[in-house]
Amino acid sequence: MDRLWTESAEGRRQFLDRISLSFAPDHAVAVLSYDKAMRDRNRLLRDQIADAHWYRALEAQMAQAALVITANRQTALTRLAEAQDGAKTAFPQADLAMINPDGAPFPDDLALALAEGRKRDMAAGRALSGPHRVDLQAIYAAKGTPADQCSTGEQKALLISLILANARALAQSLGSAPILLLDEVAAHLDADRRAALYDELCALGAQALMTGTEAGLFDSLGSRGQTVHVAETDGLSRIVME
Repeated sequence: MDRLWTESAEGRRQFLDRISLSFAPDHAVAVLSYDKAMRDRNRLLRDQIADAHWYRALEAQMAQAALVITANRQTALTRLAEAQDGAKTAFPQADLAMINPDGAPFPDDLALALAEGRKRDMAAGRALSGPHRVDLQAIYAAKGTPADQCSTGEQKALLISLILANARALAQSLGSAPILLLDEVAAHLDADRRAALYDELCALGAQALMTGTEAGLFDSLGSRGQTVHVAETDGLSRIVME
């Protein structure tokens, strides 16, 4: 996920949807419903079907699911903002927003927008409006710099900040922190940021599984963590716990 801010919008949209799902279990159902209806509509578009009756039911289903998807995503962004606000953290705050890649405003009535855009969509062979087009914009708040223009270390710090904010918000809702799986989390972080990360994880009371290629990256964790070494001997992986 290190390149989350510099690669395609799809990865950021999936990231936002995973966070939304952590707060709203019905989010996955809405996304699946929307995607299925959109695929069926796209098939009609590619087959050059012009009969409006074929489209109306699918567009109504897309619009209904889109309302749930958008509401869940907005709730997730609000919860992340609240969890970042005033938090004692060494990681930068990110200002988040949902945007359309072409800068166009989101339609108030998606069903109507889809109906009016059928000819355009038919030429493209796909739907050009809807929550499947949303991108997640992140701004390094203290600098006012878009995440994709930040340094590699800053981009990773922003990502970790959002993961920690998600965990804090869930802990507040559930009464206990979630389990965190953090692969190569210490890479690109300086010694101070690494120490701050471990302090925050321990303060959160989360069970965190972290991987790394150098044991020294976790020195500042000290006795607060358990170390597992994985080594290969005679072609077999060997695990040693300390």
